[in-house]
Amino acid sequence: MSSGISATEKVDGFTRKSMRKAQKQRKPQGSAHFRTQGGILSPGELSALPQLRDAQSTEQQELFMQKLQQCCILFDFLDTVTDLKSKEIKRATLNELVDYVSTNRGVLVDSAYPEIINMISSNLFRTLPPSENPDFDPEEDEPTLEASWPHMQLVYEFFLRFLENPDFQPSTAKRYIDQKFVLQVCV
Repeated sequence: MSSGISATEKVDGFTRKSMRKAQKQRKPQGSAHFRTQGGILSPGELSALPQLRDAQSTEQQELFMQKLQQCCILFDFLDTVTDLKSKEIKRATLNELVDYVSTNRGVLVDSAYPEIINMISSNLFRTLPPSENPDFDPEEDEPTLEASWPHMQLVYEFFLRFLENPDFQPSTAKRYIDQKFVLQVCV
C-alpha cells in the first residue's frame, strides 16, 4: 500500500487509519447496513425524478410520494466510492423535499402521512455501529461523525418542516406518530 493519501481520502476527510480500519471491519454494521424498518438497501442506481416545481399541479402529489419512496433507499456511506451518483440524487431529493414542504401549502394530504413517516423511520431509526474507539473519552477525544450524517441531517430538517407546516394535522399524524416513534426519535 502506498504511503500517500488517495483522492478518496482527501475528499471524504477520513484518515488513512480509519479508512483501513473500516475496510477491515466490513461487516453488516456500516451506516446503511443497520437494521432497517421499511428502508430498502440500495438495489442499484437511483434515477433522478423531475423537479416538483416543474411538474403540473395535478402531478405534484404523486411525484411528492415517489420522491418520499425514493428517499427510503439506504446506502452504505462508509463505502466512499460506491453509489456516488445515487447518494447525490438522494441528497438533492431530500433538499428538494425540505424546500417543498417549507414553501408550499396543501402538500400534506392524509395519504402523504404514512409515506412521510416511513421515509423518516427508514432513515433515522437504526442500530448504531460499534464505536471504532472502545477507549473513547468524551472529555479528551474528538467525536467522530456518523458517515451518513449529511443525509440524516436533511431527514431531521424535513421532519421539522413537516411538523411546522401550517397544514400539519395532529389528528392525522397521531395515527402514524405513535409512542414507539417518539421514543425512537428521542434515543
